[in-house]
Amino acid sequence: MRLSALKRVLCPLPDKDFDTTEVAVPWKLLTDAKHQVVFATERGTVAACDPLLLDGVIFGQLGALEEPKRFYAEMIETKPFKMPLKWSEIDLQSIDALLLPGGHAPGMRQYLGSPELHSLIVRFWAQNKPVAAICHGVLPLARAIDPQTNKSVLFGKKTTCLPKYMEQTAYYLTAWKLGRYYRTYDAYVEQEVRNALASPSDFVRGPRELTARGTMTNDAPAFVVEDGNYVSARWPGDAYLFAKKLLARL
Repeated sequence: MRLSALKRVLCPLPDKDFDTTEVAVPWKLLTDAKHQVVFATERGTVAACDPLLLDGVIFGQLGALEEPKRFYAEMIETKPFKMPLKWSEIDLQSIDALLLPGGHAPGMRQYLGSPELHSLIVRFWAQNKPVAAICHGVLPLARAIDPQTNKSVLFGKKTTCLPKYMEQTAYYLTAWKLGRYYRTYDAYVEQEVRNALASPSDFVRGPRELTARGTMTNDAPAFVVEDGNYVSARWPGDAYLFAKKLLARL
């Protein structure tokens, strides 16, 4: 059997506060399949996930599950993670796919709101290569405005993202102790993503879910939206299926 060639998947990150599961699970599945994940931060700083997701957001709950935490511990010891590129150093011609993870803590704004990263996304999108975004990771796509059309690269695409009901529920459950920890911006992620689309029907919320998560061997609770080379997912509970769909495009 002829093996497929090694692919290079770019995963840009903020300096801190990215979602543990949404990075570590795709990293694990991609690297186990012998693909290379290329990490990049704004200034080449070694990134760190949201620490509350390792310890449990509140009373030890709402954090990453044990398997993704093991993957994260393995990932942060690798050379590509310890030696990230700068966003300005990325050669997009050498990249085969783009992985945009999420996270909701304040450090994510460096990544979600970066004009430099938005410009990189526009240029990569034009190459018609696989792009995968999960949870808040759909926001940089919504904010990536193609100067030729003056519209988001998502205009005309079907997508999901973190649904409003999930973001709202997490905020209501934790605001008494953590304040606006679960409200990255005043607008809900779903609201901003919907505003970037060509039609209301292009947003696909998926079935309501707050607790059940997909695993390596069980995709039943997970949900993704596929539109050509683009794959999107809602939250960490979709991370395994999300990674498998990206793998299929490689």
